[in-house]
Amino acid sequence: MPEIHQPATPEDLRRVLATAAAAKEPIDLFGANTKRHMAGETKSGIQISTTRLNRIVQYEPRDLTISVEAGMPFADLTRELARNGQMIPLEGPYSDEGTVGGMVAANINGPRRRLYGTARDLVIGMKFATLDGKLVQTGGMVVKNVAGLDMGKLMIGSFGTLAAIATVNFKLVPRPHVSRTVLFGFEDIKTTMEARDAAIRGVLNPAAVDVLNPVLSAQLNLKGFVLALMFAGSEAVIERCRREAEALGSGRTLGIDEEPRFWHSLRNITPKHLEKFKEGAVARVSTTLAECTGALASVEGAGHAHAASGIVRAWFSRPDAAARWLNASVSRGWKGVIEFSSDTARRNLNLWPAPGGDFEIMKRIKHMFDPEGLLNSGRLYGLI
Repeated sequence: MPEIHQPATPEDLRRVLATAAAAKEPIDLFGANTKRHMAGETKSGIQISTTRLNRIVQYEPRDLTISVEAGMPFADLTRELARNGQMIPLEGPYSDEGTVGGMVAANINGPRRRLYGTARDLVIGMKFATLDGKLVQTGGMVVKNVAGLDMGKLMIGSFGTLAAIATVNFKLVPRPHVSRTVLFGFEDIKTTMEARDAAIRGVLNPAAVDVLNPVLSAQLNLKGFVLALMFAGSEAVIERCRREAEALGSGRTLGIDEEPRFWHSLRNITPKHLEKFKEGAVARVSTTLAECTGALASVEGAGHAHAASGIVRAWFSRPDAAARWLNASVSRGWKGVIEFSSDTARRNLNLWPAPGGDFEIMKRIKHMFDPEGLLNSGRLYGLI
């Protein structure tokens, strides 16, 4: 097996990355490598892992800010923050095993994005190492920072194709005193989405609004189309939300132990699917709220929607089926990618069939950071 370089400090990371770049060989940069089936496949070459960069650099609980190294396990960070009643609500596929840097680089966002925002909203600063041997500090430890271009935002969702993230600064969110999830079952998607509309346009303010189609519901021992609403706040707020939600239909409030199990199972559908289907694939499309209904209805197998954000996912046992659905979705004007696939399957898949008009800008930015195309080449859905 090739040697895996594991720098222990940001300075070590800078040095190792610059040395690797000077060798003019492909560089495979990753954290815990839990999301190796996400997006594109990199060329084999010099391997660099950030897992030894696993410390808290600065934590200001009263200011609701924290700076951590990129290799810190996200689960460890979550437990540490919970001691002070705080959180970073970005849980998604592989967040139980992944690193902070990997979560940010892959732009992982969970079901609570409607209320708390995405990684781009919660990251307020960053330090990253470039191929020309520099450590760049961008942003800071201040929530409202508008001083110039925040280059760290470019790193979010870049899959390590531009630079190596060394540290990440987050804006923290207080953990709600109470969290409750109510599940509503419906026989058809039209009625389900009408209930969704009522939930997000009325007085309710759910933290998460997810819809499961019948195939996915069955995997979680549920029936029909399921609308899952998560409410967060004080006991009084939760009780009012539950009363108001009764107008949506017959709902079942999950118990204190049931709620975390439900959301944990939902975010781990992808790992379990890829473990079961070695040639399986997961496709993701972004739609308007109005078109979210059509996108989810077009999924024949397991399908899921962050229904207040227009994000729809579909799971497939065969890569050709994933490609057909994605191509049909793109032809309807929705943006989409093959989000997860096996190594053998993605070599024959067009992971990103319609990048969009800003793709030329993205390529120029890549050339600015990495003119030789050495760093995680192909990792960004096979195109960058």
